[in-house]
Amino acid sequence: MPDDLTPFPRRPLGRTGFEASILGIGDLADRSVPLEQCAATLRRAVDAGLNVVDTAPNYEDGYSEQVVGHALRGVRERAFVITKIDDLTDPVAPQLEESLARLRMEHVDALVFHNLSDLDVFHTLMEPGGGFAQLADCVAQGRTRFRGISSHSPEVLHAAITAGVCDVAMFPLGPFVDERYVAETLPLARAHGVATVCFKTFGAGKLLGDVLGYNQPLQLRPRGKLSSGGANATLDDAPTLPRLTVEECLHYTLTLDPDVALLGLSFPNEQDQAFAAARRFAPMSDAVMADVRRRAVEARRDKGPCWWNPDPLA
Repeated sequence: MPDDLTPFPRRPLGRTGFEASILGIGDLADRSVPLEQCAATLRRAVDAGLNVVDTAPNYEDGYSEQVVGHALRGVRERAFVITKIDDLTDPVAPQLEESLARLRMEHVDALVFHNLSDLDVFHTLMEPGGGFAQLADCVAQGRTRFRGISSHSPEVLHAAITAGVCDVAMFPLGPFVDERYVAETLPLARAHGVATVCFKTFGAGKLLGDVLGYNQPLQLRPRGKLSSGGANATLDDAPTLPRLTVEECLHYTLTLDPDVALLGLSFPNEQDQAFAAARRFAPMSDAVMADVRRRAVEARRDKGPCWWNPDPLA
C-alpha cells in the first residue's frame, strides 16, 4: 500500500445519499491475469479508501463482474457498485440477474444503460414499458438502488437528465473531451441532483503515452539507426510523441469537480501514481487549464480516433 494513508476527500454522490471518494475504480479485469490477482488489485484500492466501483458484463465477457464480486467479499458495505445493461433494447431484468450472479450480490447500487449514445435508442427506451420503465421496476424490487446511463453523447445526456430518468450520469471529462461535457452536461447534472461519475481523464491512455488507447501500443516508425551492442544491437527507440503527466490530467479533471473521477488503476504502480497526484491536488488556474487543454490536443494527435467524442477525429 502507499505510505501516505491520508483519507481521500469525499462528497455527496448526487442525490443518492452516498458519500463518494473523489476517485473511483474502473474496469481492471484481464483474463490473462488470475482472478485472485485482479481482485487483490481492486481490493488494494478499496483499502486505500476508494469506494465507487464500476463494472459491466462486456468487460472481459463477465470476468470484470466476477473480479468485483470476489474483491468485495466481506466489505460489500464499503462500496457503491455500478454495473451496466449492455444490450440496450433487450429486457433489463434478465441481464441484471446474470450480473448479480457473477457479482454474487443481492443488489447493485446503480444500474446504468451502457454507452447509450443514440437519441433514437433513447426515445425507444423511454416508451411505455421500455427500458427506463424496466429499470424503475428493478429499483422497486430492490435489485438496484439507483438507475442511470453512461453516454458518449451530450445530446443523449441532456435528454436523459432533463427527463428525470437518471440518478447517475457517466460521461467523459478530462483535458481532451468535447467542450459540451464541461459547459453543458456537468452543470445540468448538478442542477438536477444527478450524480456525476466521469471517465476518460487520461484519454484512454492516449494523453499519457504513445498508445491507441488502453495500452494498445502505436506502431511508430523507428529511426532506423543501430545502437551499439554487437549481436544484441537493436533499432533506436521510436520517437516519443507529446504527452501529459498523470498529475496534470487528474488535477485538470478534479478542478472541474465531478462527484467522482473514475480511473482504471489496473496495477499497483498506476494506483500509487494516481493516489499521490490526488493527495497533491490543488485547483488549477484558468490559465493553467487552458495550457493543459492546448497540450492535450497535441498529446492525442496521431494516436487514433477518440471514440468518446461526438466527432472522434476532432
